[in-house]
Amino acid sequence: MNIGIVCYPTYGGSGVVATELGTALARRGCRVHFISYAVPSRLDRFQENISFHEVEIPSYPLMEHQLYTLALAGKIIDVARYEQLDLLHVHYAIPHAVSGYLAQQVLRRDGIRLPVVTTLHGTDITLVGLDPGFHPLVKFSIESSDAVTSVSSYLRDRTMQLFTDRNSIEVIPNFVDTTIYDRARYDTSALRKQLAGDASVLLIHVSNFRPVKRVTDTIHILAAVRQHGLDVRLVLVGDGPDRAEAEKLCRSLNLCDHVRFVGKVMATAELLSAADIFLLPSQNESFGLAALEALSCGTPVVASNVGGIPEVVPHGQAGYLAEPGDVSRMARYCIELATNAKKWQRFSTAARRHAIENFSTERVVPLYERLYRQLIEQAV
Repeated sequence: MNIGIVCYPTYGGSGVVATELGTALARRGCRVHFISYAVPSRLDRFQENISFHEVEIPSYPLMEHQLYTLALAGKIIDVARYEQLDLLHVHYAIPHAVSGYLAQQVLRRDGIRLPVVTTLHGTDITLVGLDPGFHPLVKFSIESSDAVTSVSSYLRDRTMQLFTDRNSIEVIPNFVDTTIYDRARYDTSALRKQLAGDASVLLIHVSNFRPVKRVTDTIHILAAVRQHGLDVRLVLVGDGPDRAEAEKLCRSLNLCDHVRFVGKVMATAELLSAADIFLLPSQNESFGLAALEALSCGTPVVASNVGGIPEVVPHGQAGYLAEPGDVSRMARYCIELATNAKKWQRFSTAARRHAIENFSTERVVPLYERLYRQLIEQAV
């Protein structure tokens, strides 16, 4: 198969999943063409069967704002024609699904059939798509796509509630390469020493530091756990609008010596493997990819009981869930895992097994391949 993939290239779940999907498809013999305004963050080396096509945005004095949606549609048309794409897979509804539809209609006039799959990832439905100016476009593009997938049952249900009564939205979850995200793969003793010193407990959080992630809650959790008398450190991976607020909170609570900001890191497997507990206190999550990556590394998760997180983290087995903002309960869960070595080991083993059995690349990618083949056969 010859597949076009449209995604955001930035540090975020939808771009990560799209890139990992394309990489896995290429390894399985597909030709994959990434189409975006920059190279996706995890597409950091040459790989056989993978090509990148940059969307160049024209600048005209008459037009004050950039025309990315139209430029993207034009690039899709160009790639589809000259690379003979069998199918286009767009990740994130705004504006990719709209651009995909425009390209599809232009190509159809030339006798070229290009099935379009739209994968919904989260804020394209629960936040951006609800803007009154975008809502009708998102609704139209969802209903016009040849197939629509969502990364969780929660997101599928929200999409049907807010946008469409289309009952053919297929849930295909995010996935993880369990051969890379594997604690046994790494000797993390030196890294842990560097991050935590002689501390007995290492907490970690990975995100884009947007307000919905509630990054400052991780610092309050750290403070509460330390009040219990545990020597604990917190590593914060990522960057974004709330980083300054998190740094300010560390200073006000006199915790600067116990919190490590490491910034954006593309490959987090070793960091997750070095930690004891992963924190995800988000206000909302449509899936929680970082939590899944932690589970695959055998790192128990303490997270909010919202959105799609309960579909990823089994409460009381591989981690614990609490209501958003319930810092004291999350801290108690961390203390429970940190002070009970047998329970931590049981949770760690269960976390790894859960990731392999339900969210491995080998399990999930064939679901996309099956969908692609069905649509390609229908288009012939």
